[in-house]
Amino acid sequence: MVLGLIKKIVGTRNDRELKRIQSYVDQINELEPSIQDLSDDQLKAKTQEFKERIKGGEGLDEILPEAFAVVRETGRRTLKMRHFDVQLIGGVALHEGKIAEMKTGEGKTLVATLPVYLNALAGRGVHVVTVNDYLAKRDAEWMGTIYRWLGLEVGVIYHDMSEEDRKKAYASDVTYGTNNEFGFDYLRDNMKFAAEDYVQRELNFAIVDEVDSILIDEARTPLIISGPGEESTDKYYVINNILPNLQKETHYTVDEKARSVALNDEGISLVEKQLNIDNLYDPSHIDILHHVNQGLKAHALFKNEVDYVVKDGKVVIIDEFTGRMMPGRRYSDGLHQALEAKEGVEIENENQTLATITFQNYFRMYDKLAGMTGTADTEAEEFNSTYGIEVLVIPTNQPMVRDDHADLIYRTEKEKFDAVIEEIQECYEVGRPALVGTISIEKSELLSKHLKRCGVPHNVLNAKHHEQEAEIIAQAGQQKAVTIATNMAGRGTDIVLGEGVPDLGGLHIIGTERHESRRIDNQLRGRSGRQGDPGSSRFYLSLEDDLLRIFGSDRISGLMGKLGMENGQPIEHAMVSRAVENAQRKVEAHNFEIRKHLLQYDDVMNKQREVIYTLRREILTSANQKELLFDMADEVLGERIDEMCPEGVYPEEWDIEQVHNYTDRVFGVGITKASDQELEVCGKTRLELEHCTAAQLQETILNMAIERYEAKEAQVGGEYMRYPERMIMLQVLDNLWREHLLGMDHLKEAIAFRGYAQKNPLNEYKKEGFQLFSETTFRLKEEICEFLFKAQITKETVSTLEENQEREAQKVREHRGEGEGESKTEPVRRDDKKVGRNDPCPCGSGKKYKKCHGQ
Repeated sequence: MVLGLIKKIVGTRNDRELKRIQSYVDQINELEPSIQDLSDDQLKAKTQEFKERIKGGEGLDEILPEAFAVVRETGRRTLKMRHFDVQLIGGVALHEGKIAEMKTGEGKTLVATLPVYLNALAGRGVHVVTVNDYLAKRDAEWMGTIYRWLGLEVGVIYHDMSEEDRKKAYASDVTYGTNNEFGFDYLRDNMKFAAEDYVQRELNFAIVDEVDSILIDEARTPLIISGPGEESTDKYYVINNILPNLQKETHYTVDEKARSVALNDEGISLVEKQLNIDNLYDPSHIDILHHVNQGLKAHALFKNEVDYVVKDGKVVIIDEFTGRMMPGRRYSDGLHQALEAKEGVEIENENQTLATITFQNYFRMYDKLAGMTGTADTEAEEFNSTYGIEVLVIPTNQPMVRDDHADLIYRTEKEKFDAVIEEIQECYEVGRPALVGTISIEKSELLSKHLKRCGVPHNVLNAKHHEQEAEIIAQAGQQKAVTIATNMAGRGTDIVLGEGVPDLGGLHIIGTERHESRRIDNQLRGRSGRQGDPGSSRFYLSLEDDLLRIFGSDRISGLMGKLGMENGQPIEHAMVSRAVENAQRKVEAHNFEIRKHLLQYDDVMNKQREVIYTLRREILTSANQKELLFDMADEVLGERIDEMCPEGVYPEEWDIEQVHNYTDRVFGVGITKASDQELEVCGKTRLELEHCTAAQLQETILNMAIERYEAKEAQVGGEYMRYPERMIMLQVLDNLWREHLLGMDHLKEAIAFRGYAQKNPLNEYKKEGFQLFSETTFRLKEEICEFLFKAQITKETVSTLEENQEREAQKVREHRGEGEGESKTEPVRRDDKKVGRNDPCPCGSGKKYKKCHGQ
């Protein structure tokens, strides 16, 4: 009550932000008459003027009012579209790195032109992220009219385009594309063998359209580039053949809430008998157990035309949020192969992860990130905690007049669909358009069959027909139009009301089921009532709906009984609606935890990824890989000498044979005892044991290795050495990084069981992941040294490496479309003299550098 009173007096934070931004709007409106007086050439010349002012030190905020006024006037002249004041507010919010929540039909696509133009003037590039290729191409062409007229270059990236065109698109001032394309290009760039082949440049500023879909819904699935493994696919067919013999409850149990299955004792016995093995839980059969569980999941939890479709002999995943097909994306851990066996299609080899990143960690690499959508406020906490961006709710240009009716709840699904069909028929008979939302392909096609029987013409928009998505949804506001759409299909496309439709009450939205998230229900509602248009919406529910059946409490059923629910009679009651909303809140919280959990684990990988990708870019861009090699040799040798010749042990007691075996294997440098008093390195340099230190020994070995290396270089020619150095470094790094990713995948699987030992799995993952990574980075440097110091480089070697590189590059090209860092990873350049690992630390502590600030 007190909080409500304070808000009334001082306003909410949202109100205060809108009031602050209004001052910008007032300045833009004051400039409008003078900008309108400019000729076309004078208006176009403003772009160069702004660029010069930015170079002179003027900030983007200072030129914002004038730049926005220029874009507004250009929009009026080229597209016959003048930005409303509320669109200017949205533009300022986006420029400031906020999420602008603007209702459907408020012109978010046009809003983005304001901050995009302003930020593109700095010359560092702006990315506009859309939910599909169609919208990327459409917006690049449509809104690109403004940018091109003002002298900026516009590029678009999409699924099947050449590397050359892709690079050119990224070099443009403004680049449109989907979140998948941007993310995969980042991963693929970090698999390339030449810096000039990179397509992306620095990640400066991104505006994400439909930001809730991309940064919340799709963030549960990481981007993964994978390559084929070597395991046989026969086991999937064998296991699939025995699964029909297993019966639910008798042999296994299903937890729909957790999306998991578990064999019981009877099921274990039957599987052992069918597969002719003694003990399914014997360590030697752990692989079989894993695939039996994945096969059970495929049969018990995954449904054709709900979770996936079979198209052209392939199992294609359906995005649970958008209802769209995701070609090229595959379930991991053998689940996809289990589905292929279940559907009787050819099983593709299991894949090994080559590169992976979550959308959260990719988009957090941008210097500035903003987004826009019709529904973000319910997820404001997650946007703030995960991405550090604030949600600002922008008022509508015209008052919202849509009539949102209360939910109607029926006892059974059949009764619900009967009522839905009746309402659709009523709309069709009076000529009023209806948009019907379903949560799966299966439900949309079931509804379509019923409507065909009733003789009601209609369009079905689902993952099977996404090519016609924009065209179908654009016609949904015409008289007598009946459109059945899965979920959020058609986002980003305006539904314009046909002639006479406003008089009939506008577009009517019918929801056939509540989604797990209230936000997605609001998106469906938001298709109607745009820009002050009339419209209405109503959701139909039944006690058999998944949401109420799985997450709704038994109280809902009890409540319905008490309210005297009869067959065919719906219930409208605030208590029931509240119970449904509570069920949705439970699911939203559950999904937030899943995303948070995924991010916590990926944060561990992200730090490792940054180290590896930074090193990789340093190898590619360094002017002298030889210096990098010698640095690695110094580090590796120092580490091993410390172990083999520890402090406090007299030189006479060193295990020289052990030192010799190591240095000869890695550096080709042999060490022997010339006598009890002397060591001999490579038969050339002698060291007196009595006065020798570990640091001296290390320095002597390193100098000898470098001398031999430079002799080899002089023999072959320096120009022939740089390329093999770079290629061998990259190949060793890539191979070990792939192995490490596989090891981290296995660690993540195994770590869950630590909870049974009262240990925190995440902490254990961090600790063991760090240990694994430390071992990998050391092995990486050691193997690079071993390859290069001992390799016999000839001119023919260069030709062989070039062929290998082309093969690897081809693999990267073939991976196109597989399913808080700073991006500017410039090579490290040393301006001052390098401090040796065994030198005194410059801080004055008296310790060796490696034991002090060099740790």
